[in-house]
Amino acid sequence: MTKNQSVTITKKVAKHGRQTIIVIPTVLSNIIRHGMLVRVTIDILENKEFIEELK
Repeated sequence: MTKNQSVTITKKVAKHGRQTIIVIPTVLSNIIRHGMLVRVTIDILENKEFIEELK
């Protein structure tokens, strides 16, 4: 993967103890490594409670 190339994934948010997490797929482990700087943008696609709060 070249510099500044983007990958889009759609994931369900998971729970790990008290933490809410997003698990990066294993297939990306060759591309994304510990210590790398990445940009994560979160678009909420489905959340009825959140949508009601916005109204």
